[in-house]
Amino acid sequence: MKDEIRRIAVNTGGGDAPGLNSVLRSVVLSAEQRGWEVLGITKGYNGLLGDRDIVPLDREAVRGIHHLGGTILGTTNRGNPFSLSMKMPDGTRGVVDRSEEVVANFHKLGLDALVAIGGDGSMELAHRFSKLGIPVVGVPKTIDNDLDGTVLTFGFLTAVHVATEAIDRLHSTAEAHERVFVIEVMGRYAGWIAIYAGLAGGADVILMPEIPYDLEHVRRAIMNREARGRRFSIVVAAEGAKPRGGDYVTQRRQSESGQIRLGGIGERLAAELEELTGKEARSVTLGHLQRGGSPIPYDRLISLRFGAAAVRMVAEKNFGTMVALDPPDVLAVPLEEATSRMKTVPLDSDLIVSARQIGVCLGDE
Repeated sequence: MKDEIRRIAVNTGGGDAPGLNSVLRSVVLSAEQRGWEVLGITKGYNGLLGDRDIVPLDREAVRGIHHLGGTILGTTNRGNPFSLSMKMPDGTRGVVDRSEEVVANFHKLGLDALVAIGGDGSMELAHRFSKLGIPVVGVPKTIDNDLDGTVLTFGFLTAVHVATEAIDRLHSTAEAHERVFVIEVMGRYAGWIAIYAGLAGGADVILMPEIPYDLEHVRRAIMNREARGRRFSIVVAAEGAKPRGGDYVTQRRQSESGQIRLGGIGERLAAELEELTGKEARSVTLGHLQRGGSPIPYDRLISLRFGAAAVRMVAEKNFGTMVALDPPDVLAVPLEEATSRMKTVPLDSDLIVSARQIGVCLGDE
């Protein structure tokens, strides 16, 4: 390992999230303050495989990007260098490990450290590359908030804001037509977006992966509202919600990485509830609307703090770690710890207790 840091790289991987550009700006400006050069690796690790260019990042390159969604470096959730799907010489497709190329090209560029920004998959890659000798500091990003070791990931609260606003808008049309509306939100196998947005938006039913639901309990909650003269209901369902004894609802396609594509629970629930209650039901899937657009101020602040903290950790040579929010501080946690398990909503959390206390149906009682 070099004694002095002179040149670092930064990349963004996995699904996009509001706040990525804010982190990039913070990393670049913080590094420039120390006299370091910053290179951007495009499309995850693809820039180190010759598929994309390596781009220089300076103050001018990150000017005015902190409020923009997406990422100026591009991103991918199909770029695992340890298991890349490629066309083989015989025309067939196969899986190839190109991780050693990444390591070799990293060192050829004279890089002293890497700031890797991403979610659980990206942090797992960062951990593996750390063990191969790349000095890495991770920055946690995912709208799902399912990355362990940090209280919040940037992008999450913006997604919650978008979902809550959608629920607010659907209240009026649901009430006007006396319908049941099922709003499907993202989150994969964790119900953070569903419980946050559901509670903030005044949902009557919130269904999450952590609590398998019984449709009879959902039906009863809707009909109890009907009996009280409330002739509409709002159901928020995480894309990973599943019935008791049943399985996840998935789309036909899978990603190239073999990852299951969740989706369709909202449409299925609307059809089932219409039949069970006799009420007209509609579904709305928010999908990638939750990923796009400008980050809310709080996510911009977390992003800025995470980027600055990552540069501090590089300066301290505190590698193999991930920056994490532990209010009021931002600190370092080992990448191994951060990627050891998925962070789901604890069943004894105040969120769950509060939802039950105010009469929200969670599908299990």
